[in-house]
Order: sequence, then C-alpha cells, then structure tokens
Amino acid sequence: MSQNNTANEAKGFYKLSWLQRIGFGSGDMAQNLIYQTVSIWLLFFYTNVFGLSPGAAALMFLIVRLVDVLWDPIVGAFVDKGNPKWGKYRSWLILGGIPLAGLAILCFWNQFNGSLLYAYITYVGMSMCFTLINVPYSALNSSLTRDTHEITVLTSVRMFMANLAGLIIKTLPLVIAIFAPKAYNADTGRMEAVYNTPESAGAWFITMSIFALTGLALLLFCFFESKERIVMDAKDTEKVKVSDLWMEFLRNRPLRVLAFFFITAFAMMSVGNAADAYFMRYNVGATPMMTTAFMWLGTIPAFIFMPLVPAIKRKIGKKGMFYLFLGTAVVGMAMMYTFVQVEALKQFWLLCIAQFVKSTGIIVATGYMWALIPEVVSYGEYTSGRRIAGIVNALTGIFFKAGMALGGVVPGIVLSIVGFNAELSQQTPLAEQGILWLVCVIPAVLLLLAIFIISKYELEDDVIDNINKEIEARSNN
Repeated sequence: MSQNNTANEAKGFYKLSWLQRIGFGSGDMAQNLIYQTVSIWLLFFYTNVFGLSPGAAALMFLIVRLVDVLWDPIVGAFVDKGNPKWGKYRSWLILGGIPLAGLAILCFWNQFNGSLLYAYITYVGMSMCFTLINVPYSALNSSLTRDTHEITVLTSVRMFMANLAGLIIKTLPLVIAIFAPKAYNADTGRMEAVYNTPESAGAWFITMSIFALTGLALLLFCFFESKERIVMDAKDTEKVKVSDLWMEFLRNRPLRVLAFFFITAFAMMSVGNAADAYFMRYNVGATPMMTTAFMWLGTIPAFIFMPLVPAIKRKIGKKGMFYLFLGTAVVGMAMMYTFVQVEALKQFWLLCIAQFVKSTGIIVATGYMWALIPEVVSYGEYTSGRRIAGIVNALTGIFFKAGMALGGVVPGIVLSIVGFNAELSQQTPLAEQGILWLVCVIPAVLLLLAIFIISKYELEDDVIDNINKEIEARSNN
C-alpha cells in the first residue's frame, strides 16, 4: 500500500476488499429475499389464496405503514444511542434477522384462512422486525468508509446482489409450481400447477420458508464480513432522541430532497411490483414459465449496467445519470402500454423488450440512490457536528415505506374501483385497463415527478469530497 493510500485510510477514506464488499452486499440480498418477496407477492396471496378482499388488504397495507411512521424514528434513535457488544449497527443483522425470517414465513401460513386479525399480527410484526434490520444496515454503509468512490462501488455491489435476490424472487411461480397441486388446463391440454387458489397454500408456505431461511444465512455472512470504522463516540450520541429526526429533516436540505425522492421512487416501484402478478395473469394470460421469464427481464439489466455505474457517473455526473435512466424507464412504460393496447403489437416478445427497457432505467436510478445516504449523513455531520446515521436512515426509511404503502394501497383501491374479481379467470375490460394503469401509467407519472425532485439535489462529488475532508481535518485537530 502506498504512503498516500495509508494516509487516506488513516483519515477515514478506507478501501475495502472484494470479500468485504460482497459481504456487505449480501445484507441487502438477504433483505430483498425476505421483505421484497413479501412486498411483491403478499397482496396476491391475500386476495387469491388467503381469502381477503382487495379493499381489506389495501387498508391493512396502509395501517402497517402508519405504524412504521411511529416505529422507524424510535428505532433510528435507539440505534444511534446504543452500543451493542457485536457492533453499533451490525449487531441488528442477527438480533432482528431471526424474528424477521420467522414472521415472514408465518405471513404465508394459511392455518387461519381469511383471518384479518392473523394477517395484521404477522404483517405488522414482520414489518417492525424489518425496520430493526434495515435502519442499522443502511447506516452500516456510512460507517465503513468516507471515500465517495468506494461508496459508489459498495452501492453497485449492494445493488447487484439485491437484484440477484430479485432474480431469485421472480422464480417464485416456478418454485410454487413444484409443490402446488396440479389441474387440467383445457386451453393447453396439459396438467398444470395451480398457484392462485386456496389449495396452493402449502406450496406458498414452503416457498417462503426456503426464501426466508436463505435470507437469514446471508444476514449472518454480512455480519461477519462487515467492520465498523466510522462511528461517533458514545458520549456524542448518548443524548440522541427521536425529535432529532425531524430537526435533522428541517435543517438538512439535501436530506429533504432525498427523502421525497425515496417516497416517489418506492411508490413507483411498489405500485408496479404489486400489479405485475395480476398483469401477467389477466392481461397477458401468461403461464408460470412466461411470468418467471418476464420478471427475470425486470432484474437482468442489473447484471449488465450496475457494474458500469461508477464509470457512467464519472462520465455524465450523478444528476445526468438519474435523468438518463429515469427517462429510459418512462420510455419503457410507454412502450409496454402501447404494445398491450394495440392488438397487432400484443406479442409476448415485444412486451419482454419493453420490460427490459423499463427495468434498465428503474434498476440503475433506484439502485444508485442508496449511495446518496452517506452523503447526506456527512452533510449533517458537517453542519451539526454529530454523525447520526441511524436517525438519517430512519427518516429515509419512513419515506421509502410511505412509498411502499402507496404500493400496497393504490393497487388495492384501483382493483376495487374497476371491479376486479379473483374468482373470475377472465377479468372485465375495465379491470384489465385498471391493471394496465397500475403497471404503466401511474408509475410513469411518478417517475416524471422523481426527475423533478432529484434536479434539486445539490451535493455533487466535489462538494461532498470537500465536506468529508473538512470533517476529518476537524477530528484530527
């Protein structure tokens, strides 16, 4: 190691090994295997297998997110104040990971078929445990290094692995098909797996068990490979309180911009993700294999473009990168809407092209946004003297969960308005149009709003580099 590199590391600008980078990324892969499986598939499970109405499920998703609004700042303050023996942030990968895996499995247990109370208990509990992991895990990023390039690489690895989890999640129909009962399909003349009826409940339970336990193993790997280097002394954080969250929000302008970007981006993703299963089943009439292939195309761009993010950012800047890829996603959604509406273009291969274009834009833009959190943490430290990463990540957590709440509420409301009926194999034209709006139109509008929001972000790389250098200079004086 050169003297210059050694000096930089001494000032907090650490370089990580590839094993450490992959270890950190495995934490996000784990969370996606568990939480995103629940986010994408739970509404479909509730309406088609468990026996809840779309309206009741939508209200429950909203209430769970309201609980999160109260719970997240408590967790953020608690994490910043606490100093568990296994590490300020990484300890929670174990302490929260075990109950998270257990409750996620129970969300897909049909023993209390149709019980709204059971659904509330398991889903609320699962979401609260997710916060116990997600807030400290997000803060863990900013405790590993101050180096902006290293954080960009870390984020790229993290998103690569998160999307690897996404690829696995989208095999869910195929995994369920292995364990689900079979029935004769008159249209195809074959025996096919049935995964959208109460009879398939056992298959859903087994599948979620596999995903959740795999996620737990990955959380343990992340725990062992993460080393916290940049944390505030206990004396500096012992006075942290919940109200600090809102004070930080009011005085930290880059944090406000990022918070609103999070709520918009996650609303966009959640609305589309929640509707994908309905879109493939009723608008496309896809088989489990077609559904899996289509959803894979929603993840594959990550493996092509996320490794290129550091180079792309150096070439066109972070704002230019957001504009390029958010715009690409809008184009992809417009293509998909057109292909479905025009009968001559309603070809599965054309829909796959649109899905690839759309997903390329979404994956890169929403993946890189996580790299901005350490920047606003450093900005807050620069202006206040306190590095309250837990508080900052709790606030972004509130906003991305608010976005996810919309992802649960909006589809349920729209499906109710257009008269969706889970007992029908073929939906009405109005219901199909409602599903199409959920997949294309509403997410596109939210993307345009996200472009406007991110245009207000001020922390370019040279600015944040100077801020981090100033912070380290202060600490060495």
